[in-house]
Amino acid sequence: MSTLLSGSPLIAPAPFSTGELHSRRALVRAAATAHGADVVLAYGANRAGSAIPWLTTWPVTREALFALPPDGAGHLLVGFHNHVPDARRTVLGSGLDDEVGPIGDDPAHAALQALRRLGPACRVGLVGPVPARIRDAVGEWASAVVVLDEHYTRLRMVKSGEELRWLEHAAALTDLAAAALLDAAGRGASEREMVAAAEHAYRAEGGTHHICYVTTTSMSAPDRCVPAQWPGERVTRPGSAVVFELSAGWGQDHPAQLLRTAVVGAEPTALYRHLHTVVEAVRDEVMGRLRAGVLPAELLASLRHVRAEGLSTVDDLLHGLGGGYLPPVLSGRDLTPRGLHAEPLRAGTTLVVQPNVCTPDFTAGVQTGEMVVVTDTGHRSLHRFPPGLLTLPFDGHQPV
Repeated sequence: MSTLLSGSPLIAPAPFSTGELHSRRALVRAAATAHGADVVLAYGANRAGSAIPWLTTWPVTREALFALPPDGAGHLLVGFHNHVPDARRTVLGSGLDDEVGPIGDDPAHAALQALRRLGPACRVGLVGPVPARIRDAVGEWASAVVVLDEHYTRLRMVKSGEELRWLEHAAALTDLAAAALLDAAGRGASEREMVAAAEHAYRAEGGTHHICYVTTTSMSAPDRCVPAQWPGERVTRPGSAVVFELSAGWGQDHPAQLLRTAVVGAEPTALYRHLHTVVEAVRDEVMGRLRAGVLPAELLASLRHVRAEGLSTVDDLLHGLGGGYLPPVLSGRDLTPRGLHAEPLRAGTTLVVQPNVCTPDFTAGVQTGEMVVVTDTGHRSLHRFPPGLLTLPFDGHQPV
């Protein structure tokens, strides 16, 4: 392991307990009742739709529907027949007694069949990106349809103790991967090789992939200001700057996130020192204001450091994470937060503080930050990766 990170071996957290899973269902049922629904129908497809894995532990693959009655077991329908055996093992292995079956070739018909098995026509609460065909079919059958997405999202913003243990492990995996990425950067790696090194580090420990964005550019002639979503063949050399945004996860939908800037084989130029001084001032002010009860809009005051220096930004100042890309999402462009994004912070909310500062022409930029959990009196970082602008030795003779 890189000298950037050392410590005890990683110990994976226990699977979510049956009590935890039943507690989640109780929260969803209470929200449904409070907003006029009797039965909850959750939908997901192509690994999107976080309610199904949260309620059943089954990671959505091609397509899935989950019908949750006011009490008792639910009914999970899974896309592709060959996915059903694994879904059944996953759900039953979690201590749940849900029925698990195939969704078939007509998901709208399957949704109605699942609802009818729970009883006569009733008020149905929808959660997730439900396709119009399913929504229309449910609307024709149900006595009323209620969209519960906002209420579900509010539940996911605050993490349980078991979820925090998963996210802490995800943070340790992310730190491990960041060290591997920067080890590769110091050996003259391409962006693709840096991503491969990072992913191998956490995959070997059983971690799951969320994102790995990275870019490298010359400090003397920069032309990149923010991590790139798609890595290229550009390699690091003495005088390069590397900016990355990295999220390894543990299980479905529980990633941490780390952002850093490093320079390779040289001291930072005056420009990069200045950019990082500003980004650290923003980060420190946001971190210093975090605590339960704070209004997200108050955190936007930190962007005055960027404006005062005539600089700019292209990425979010912060966002929620863990169970989805969650509120509050605060734009680095100082837009006024609304709705869930404007509500006071609550203890147990996990946020990624990630200020990005760029030159006005967007040719150079830096980014820093990480995932924290809000407490009654402040915050606690889930990561232990070194802070600051990192300086890496360069040894292009070592294999990547």
